Amino acid sequence: MTSTRVNEIDLLRFFAALAIVFFHYSFRGYAADAMSVMPYPLLASASKYGYLGVELFFMISGFVILMTAASGNLRRFVISRVVRLYPAFWACCTIAFAVTIVIGEPRYSASVGQYLVNMTMLSGFVGVPSIDGAYWSLFVELKFYALVALVLVIGRIHQAQTFIILWLVTSVALELHAIGKLNYLLITDYSAFFIAGAAYFLIWSKGVSLTRTAIVTISWGLAVFQSIKGLKEFETHYHTSMSSYVVAGIVTAFFAVMTLVALRCTGLVGRSRWLLAGVLTYPLYLLHQNIGFMVFNLAYPRVNMHLLFWGAIIAVLICAYVVHICVERPFSSPMKAALHELADRIQRLTPRSSGRAEARR
Repeated sequence: MTSTRVNEIDLLRFFAALAIVFFHYSFRGYAADAMSVMPYPLLASASKYGYLGVELFFMISGFVILMTAASGNLRRFVISRVVRLYPAFWACCTIAFAVTIVIGEPRYSASVGQYLVNMTMLSGFVGVPSIDGAYWSLFVELKFYALVALVLVIGRIHQAQTFIILWLVTSVALELHAIGKLNYLLITDYSAFFIAGAAYFLIWSKGVSLTRTAIVTISWGLAVFQSIKGLKEFETHYHTSMSSYVVAGIVTAFFAVMTLVALRCTGLVGRSRWLLAGVLTYPLYLLHQNIGFMVFNLAYPRVNMHLLFWGAIIAVLICAYVVHICVERPFSSPMKAALHELADRIQRLTPRSSGRAEARR
């Protein structure tokens, strides 16, 4: 298995993030939960489907995380995830906390204790509200990382195909008969997307086979089902109507595009570098939601809604770039080196500690 960069993934990530930004800014914030006072009806009828960008993120994650884990090195996998996630998260969480303190009231508030727990990126697992609502998908991602890490711990990453088949079969079974804790641990609401992404990586790295084709096909059916089953609840909560055909079509389009990526049939798009789009994605996702809503609540209706809407998008893109340049780029390499050095020290100390304990016995 290779870890060669897949250019198309960077572009797909960026499109997924933009879809989510448009969903939040032009539909979600105003539609429910009193998050934003500013409507944006010009795009709402289309952007209300933008939440599916998260599902595309999960599919991409299945592809990329299996690629990252393919070497079979648990330490390298864990360090790569920590370095990838935490520097930008710490910066964006701090910015969101500061903005909340300054202009958040009365709709938004945050405490120092809440902020400190959020900085661990584990707030969703201990019942502490997130500083920004967008963090919910990080908790889903972390569960997926834990599943991959478990496969690495038992030294069976070379049997990844077997594990994703088992995960797929179990997910289908749990859709038929839910078992609360198992559904939670196996992320069955979104598992089809992670599984499909992992299968696409196997196709990309090892080639097409009947088994991998079957995994993708069944995952597609499960993904469409998972995406449609919650539409009634969505419609009720957001006071809107949704087309199951549009949702199914968007999900199918994700699979079609990822099929082209896996088969290396993307032509010029695949040969072009989309690194800037890729590096903007994560800080853009982390920064945009609550900060954008707070700005809308502060400035609307005194500021023209079109100027406010598009200005907020441009501003958050600039902020995402600043976070990448000022935080991710300078701190990632030193942090990775420090973590490897720490791991080396622990590894050197462990045998001696074990030896001393054995001598005492």
